[in-house]
Amino acid sequence: MRSILPVVLALVVAGLIIVVMGSNPLDFYAGVWKYGLTGNNWQDSLRLMAPLMIIALGLIVAFRGQLWNLGYNGTFLLGSVVASGLGPNLFPVLPGWLVTAIIILGSLLVGALWSVVPAVLKARFGTNEIITSLVMSFIAIGVVNLLIKGPVHDPNPRVTAPQTATIARENLLPFIDGTRVHIGFVVAIVLALVAQFIVSRTSFGVRLDVFGASPKAAQHVGISRSWMIILLFCTSGALIALAGSIDVLGNVTYQRANWNPGYGDAVMPFVFLARLSPLAAIPLVAFYSVFANGGINAARSVGLNSDFLLVVVGLILVFMTITEFVGEKRRLGQGYLPAGMKQSVMALFGPRAAAPVKVTTPAPDKVTTSSSPTTTTTSTPGKVTT
Repeated sequence: MRSILPVVLALVVAGLIIVVMGSNPLDFYAGVWKYGLTGNNWQDSLRLMAPLMIIALGLIVAFRGQLWNLGYNGTFLLGSVVASGLGPNLFPVLPGWLVTAIIILGSLLVGALWSVVPAVLKARFGTNEIITSLVMSFIAIGVVNLLIKGPVHDPNPRVTAPQTATIARENLLPFIDGTRVHIGFVVAIVLALVAQFIVSRTSFGVRLDVFGASPKAAQHVGISRSWMIILLFCTSGALIALAGSIDVLGNVTYQRANWNPGYGDAVMPFVFLARLSPLAAIPLVAFYSVFANGGINAARSVGLNSDFLLVVVGLILVFMTITEFVGEKRRLGQGYLPAGMKQSVMALFGPRAAAPVKVTTPAPDKVTTSSSPTTTTTSTPGKVTT
């Protein structure tokens, strides 16, 4: 319930925003259904789901170990440029299957190596991985743009835009029979199932959960903190870079400078809604794939900008935070508001409700002074003095 409620609330609030903007929310959601599922549009949604699912798995690997790998945008583009840079040059001279294997292995290696820096800094010096992974992401984006404008730029002199050469259609990932869905979708689902098996049915999954719960406790039971950080970071980076290469080989076919689809930002809320479970992430990522694929045309049909989809993602994050807070308070049997805020809220409904309870503590001694100015009586327990 806590995984579905934030999505429902976000869609309701998004509908109210659409009304305020002068459009019909029912038309928008009908457009999402139409452009995301009907006809052959469901195939485009599944093609979009392939890189999103693999990125989600990369995030799950890191987050289960309490490692905040936020460099997914740069790592994704590095994997993309491996495919868009090597593909047009290698496919004409080598067998297609061999080039595809080289690209996939190359993207995995590049993603893992690029994640070594924040991993080592975290493991060796305890440096905050949020900062280092973001910095490495910015560097990666710059490196990718330099490569596209330089060494891997389209050699065709008539192409002046900063982009790579286009990979021929016959060299792209093969489609599932009778559809436009490439096998990258199958790879993503298989990886999700394998990841679910590893985290739930193997000793490594147990070690991962122990490390994620308490790195110090994990070290006491023989789990190397440093090697676990490096392994999780590198695995996360490798998967995210793999998503980039599969997106180019199965959908995009080339890459332009400053291109950044922002898949990681969009899929992150659904990773947390899935409770970091690879299996539970499949339907949630599928939902977003349909919503994103159909939402672009649906937004245009009702006069909205396509950036409205980011608003919905942000609302999901907000309601997910609120739902988790309320759910945790209920689990602990506590009130939803801090004590000071609760008194302030209660004060709005009347002074009695907000009146604090006065607590009096009896004094251990009692002193009684008579009306006579010459007589004073002091009473103490067990002794009377006049």
